[in-house]
Amino acid sequence: MTARRSITLLSRGGCHLCDEARAVISRVATELDVPWTELDITTSPEHLREYGEMIPVTLIDGVQHDFWRVDESRLRCALGA
Repeated sequence: MTARRSITLLSRGGCHLCDEARAVISRVATELDVPWTELDITTSPEHLREYGEMIPVTLIDGVQHDFWRVDESRLRCALGA
C-alpha cells in the first residue's frame, strides 16, 4: 500500500504569488484527493529564517518541491498523477 501524499503551502499575507500558488494547489489537491495545508511563515521564526525570501514554498510530504511559482504539471507528476 502506498502512503498518502500531502501538500503544505508556506505563505504570508499580502503575497500575490501565494494567491496564485494557493489556487493551483487547491485545484490539483481537490482533483487528486490529496490533503493540503497552508502555514504562514511569519508565525514561525524557523520558517521565516529558512524561507523568507522564497515564498511561496510548496512542500510535498514535508520536503521542498517548489518555490515562488507552482508548476501545475510538475506538481501533478510529483503526486503520481
